[in-house]
Amino acid sequence: MSDAVSLQPVVVHAEGLVKEFRGGDGGIIRVLDDVSLTVRRGEMVAIMGYSGAGKSTLLHVLGALERPSAGTIALDGHSIAAMNDDEMAALRNRSVGFVFQFHHLLREFSALENVMMPLRIAGRDDRSARIRAEELLERVGLSARRLHRPSEMSGGEQQRTAVARALAARPSLLLADEPSGNLDVHNAERLHDLFAELARDLSLGLIVVTHNPLLAARADRTLSLEGGSLVVTDGRRMEG
Repeated sequence: MSDAVSLQPVVVHAEGLVKEFRGGDGGIIRVLDDVSLTVRRGEMVAIMGYSGAGKSTLLHVLGALERPSAGTIALDGHSIAAMNDDEMAALRNRSVGFVFQFHHLLREFSALENVMMPLRIAGRDDRSARIRAEELLERVGLSARRLHRPSEMSGGEQQRTAVARALAARPSLLLADEPSGNLDVHNAERLHDLFAELARDLSLGLIVVTHNPLLAARADRTLSLEGGSLVVTDGRRMEG
């Protein structure tokens, strides 16, 4: 982590996270085991690990989509422990943007309308939502494609539209789950460049789950989820 990033505010702080599920045989499966992580504004963190290691589960817990079985999480300084579901959803909608492997764009709407959608749902008027969406599509290099529907765009363009949509509400934390997993090399590299720029230029905390070593190489830190615990790339267990 650079000196400049180390002075930035903390976006998400997790301490001692445990996540357990009940298996089909009735036994308890511990997916996350005493995970601690702190991410600051302007920092990009890559999390790697084998399929089924719990990387997506970790993103869901960090982004307040799921509650941990034990441990604490603070988003933008707000602990979720005492929040009810509505309060947690409000914090999540305000502070977190999500990008998934599949773009999940609404196919009957244009790129512009897709990016406007979360703002309109949040109660923003049409004019301000449109202005914000146009700014973001320009930021991801898609101004000329703003009136195209997903079926009229390439896979890379669809995913960059999904990134713009994730940024619509000005989140402080962006979580990306295998965002370039379905892209060819050229479009993947363009998306990787975009993520690195967004973390720096928009002062976002960015956590990306990936199998792609080229994307991980763009991050300020690369961690691995092994046996339910985060370790740094030399195999040492994370301690916060």
